[in-house]
Amino acid sequence: MVRVKKSLVKKRKHKKILSQAKGYRGARSRLVRTAKEATMHAGEYAFAGRKQRKRQKRRLWTTRINAFLRSEGIPYSRFIKGLKEADIIIDRKILADLAISDPPVLKQIISKLKL
Repeated sequence: MVRVKKSLVKKRKHKKILSQAKGYRGARSRLVRTAKEATMHAGEYAFAGRKQRKRQKRRLWTTRINAFLRSEGIPYSRFIKGLKEADIIIDRKILADLAISDPPVLKQIISKLKL
């Protein structure tokens, strides 16, 4: 059986891992085994972070809309229910933007609802 040498392939893999770990502190950027572990964890955190960012944005939009509605004396839940009953399809991102940049338009939307 032929002997397989892994030197070139292994070197490429190691270089890839170390380049991904560039900027990490201490052994995490120099030693392959610890660098591999660090990049694996970093990838997991990055994946989770992308999901969390979406959640945080939606919470921010809800808070902005709610702040505007409280000044109008309307609970957030009743406003959302009213939107659905009136078949007004505007997402929270747009509503939050309207609450900040163009409040009269949002007041017009509120006047269309049966609250």
